[in-house]
Amino acid sequence: MTATVEPGAVEHEIGKARVRKEDDHLITGRTKWTDNLVLPGMLHIALLRSPMAHARIASIDVEEARSMPGVVAVYTGADLAEEQGSLPNAWQITEDMKAPPAPSLAVDTVQFAGEAVAMVVARTVAEAQDAIETIDVDYDDLPVVLDLAAAAADGADLVHPDLGTNVSAVWIFDSAEAGTGTAVDDEIRDAEVVIERTFRQQRLIPAFMEPRSVVVDPTGTQITMWSATQVPHILRLMLAMTLGIPEHKVRVIAPDVGGGFGGKLQVCPEEVLALLAARRLGKPVKYTESRSESMQAAHHGRDQIQKLTLAANRDGSVRGLKVELLADMGAYLRLVTSGVPILGAFMFNGIYKFPAYHFACTNVFTNKTPTDAYRGAGRPEATFAIERIMDELAAELEMDPLEVRAKNWIKHEEFPFDTVAGLTYDSGNYEAATAKATELLDYDGLRREQKERRDRGDTVQLGIGVSTFTEMCGLAPSRVLGSLSYGAGGWENATVRMLPTGKVEVVTGVSAHGQGHETAFSQIVADRLGVPFEDVEVLHGDTQTSPRGLDTYGSRSLAVGGMAIVKAADRVVDKARPIAAHLMEASEDDLEFADGKFTVKGTEAAVGITDVALAVFAAHNMPDGVEPNLDSDATYDPDNFSFPHGTHLCAAEVDTETGLVTIRKYVCVDDIGAVINPLIVEGQVHGGLAQGIAQALYEDAIYDESGTLLSGSFAEYLVPGAPDLPHFTTDRTETRATGNALGVKGVGEAGTIASTPAVVNSVIDAVRHFGVADVEMPCSPMRVWRAIQSAQTEAARSAQGGAQ
Repeated sequence: MTATVEPGAVEHEIGKARVRKEDDHLITGRTKWTDNLVLPGMLHIALLRSPMAHARIASIDVEEARSMPGVVAVYTGADLAEEQGSLPNAWQITEDMKAPPAPSLAVDTVQFAGEAVAMVVARTVAEAQDAIETIDVDYDDLPVVLDLAAAAADGADLVHPDLGTNVSAVWIFDSAEAGTGTAVDDEIRDAEVVIERTFRQQRLIPAFMEPRSVVVDPTGTQITMWSATQVPHILRLMLAMTLGIPEHKVRVIAPDVGGGFGGKLQVCPEEVLALLAARRLGKPVKYTESRSESMQAAHHGRDQIQKLTLAANRDGSVRGLKVELLADMGAYLRLVTSGVPILGAFMFNGIYKFPAYHFACTNVFTNKTPTDAYRGAGRPEATFAIERIMDELAAELEMDPLEVRAKNWIKHEEFPFDTVAGLTYDSGNYEAATAKATELLDYDGLRREQKERRDRGDTVQLGIGVSTFTEMCGLAPSRVLGSLSYGAGGWENATVRMLPTGKVEVVTGVSAHGQGHETAFSQIVADRLGVPFEDVEVLHGDTQTSPRGLDTYGSRSLAVGGMAIVKAADRVVDKARPIAAHLMEASEDDLEFADGKFTVKGTEAAVGITDVALAVFAAHNMPDGVEPNLDSDATYDPDNFSFPHGTHLCAAEVDTETGLVTIRKYVCVDDIGAVINPLIVEGQVHGGLAQGIAQALYEDAIYDESGTLLSGSFAEYLVPGAPDLPHFTTDRTETRATGNALGVKGVGEAGTIASTPAVVNSVIDAVRHFGVADVEMPCSPMRVWRAIQSAQTEAARSAQGGAQ
């Protein structure tokens, strides 16, 4: 349905389904990927990576490599040991956290298969790769630590023997100690029902479309780095601090970036090595990883063991929740590795009113690729666990899963609500989202069909999975991050520049890698200043163009970066007001501003903000004491997170003879506050759903007993394509955020967070009557079939034992 606009009315941009500005150059091949960049005299890097997961480097022979055609230099870890420093970890979650040195190029020990041990710089990529093949490394085997639970136990073999333990840190939140609730052990002791479950969050690989790439040019007065990164500002700062380079002598540019999902929220070893090589040789260098290198050596996500204890009454009301978490760090702590699990600490309670809560996280080193942020970063893990155990509670009490949830969730009239985890949820309406979702799914009709199939004993059974979720996003409040010992703030910066012709340049500190920033931000500024959408240009991703910023992750671009832009645009209007009043010979107090025009109350006198911009440029007729400049800068640091929520429902069919899971219908109703561009929102939701469903059914990073990644290509690591995914039925409700002027919340991670438990709950629901209470992710046909067979065998044994 097309909205109608009254004659003479201004059609506003916010809420309009604008096609993305970015798409034209992306789909016509005029992109500026880092790997497209060619500089005069540019050299190329290839890295030799360890096939061993844990070993001492006894010797490295690089002499033949140095003599190979086209080779300019060969470096080992020993060559760079004095200058490479240690890759940064920005999150000291406890005072006694153990963080071993993390070299970009291994010096004497390798800690995971894929760690770089030598670097060749040559005139072409082929020559560098040929030379790598000639390097001979002699390794002395060390014990390989892979099992997460075993690594955390006393007496385990050690990843870093000098630390004396594999435990990096233990972080605890207790509601009784924090004053946010009662003692959880008391609630468990007095509860009528106590459920214990252990869930596994498998290890995932971000698998972004564009592999990581970096180009460094050391010539001129600055070192310039182009990198496929989510975090150009953070990267610049950390490179300066790690390598001792004056920060103002480093410029980082993130050109077109083909996806990230947290996988490019990093200071990568390859970025450090490229800079070191370029600085030593005085020439530009490039490194672009292969897909197998990306999957083996770029950081992974998730990989947790979650033990939950839930206490409740027989009527379904919850009393307490205890979470004991083991989190796999991999071999080293990367940028925010240590903090990712504790982000989930504030979300395990979900949308429910728990009187008591205890969370304990143990971070553990293993000889695997380091983990770090992956889409949702801690929140998907928490949502999965609470939504799975709420289903288990419903099964125990023989209640409908939606009934149990409704009995315990925060009612819409109770907002703002202080949670047992210490957060304040500002707004929400879980009832409305759930009502709409159940109607779209035909929940009652599918429940009837499910019963009919069970009664008939159909081979293909039907399951309905529920996920009612919320998440903390707009990752920002600097004081909150400071209280968690995070190494930076969460503010964001923007500049809005009015050009003499009335066109507008917006400079933002958030850096896009597929989200549609240029389009959404143009819509916001067009409405705020009353200028045409086409007249707004958004600049980002360059620390010289945009010197202040904290980049893109945690669904913060709109709720934090967008609000900085709003603040800067409003300052433009404020600066224009006295000039407009002067031009119209009116009092500032008599002016109103709307739709790009200043008008004098009660008259038809008006002047456009674009006219003011031209007058400022000429500066012929300015009020005394007012500078001829409308350009405005603003920094925004919110007081609170934002809390999108929603209800996701999945109807899945499970073939009990093969274990094959087929999603028949998927419905999600998300509440993300005010919507800037519904087309972008739809795309973000669809992409998030694809990744969440992929965790539930397909993706798994698997190691063999020696620490070799077996799923090191797309032949083994199953990333779903469009034919593997169902049609999505999406809709929205809207409860505006109260903490920002736009009323926005965030959507980038919602689909991923909510969908995984919805799908897994649907699988369990389809086969629970066989005695299946869990299937470890991904729910592959083999795992589902085995779970059914195991449950049926156990049931037969119990029946036989009873008969005897």
